Amino acid sequence: MSLASKLYERGKLTLGQAAELAGYSKETFMELLAEYNVALINYPADELDDDIKNAQRHSI
Repeated sequence: MSLASKLYERGKLTLGQAAELAGYSKETFMELLAEYNVALINYPADELDDDIKNAQRHSI
């Protein structure tokens, strides 16, 4: 679980891949991430800013 959570946190594995590596369902893995202080949504701030700007340009 420790290895899977770190790889997920670093963006090396998807949620599904990390859950499989740890031997859990996606749902259980998501719950366990909190115990390892790993954010479920790991979205870089610069990408979020770009997405917001794109949405504003397209009136989304």
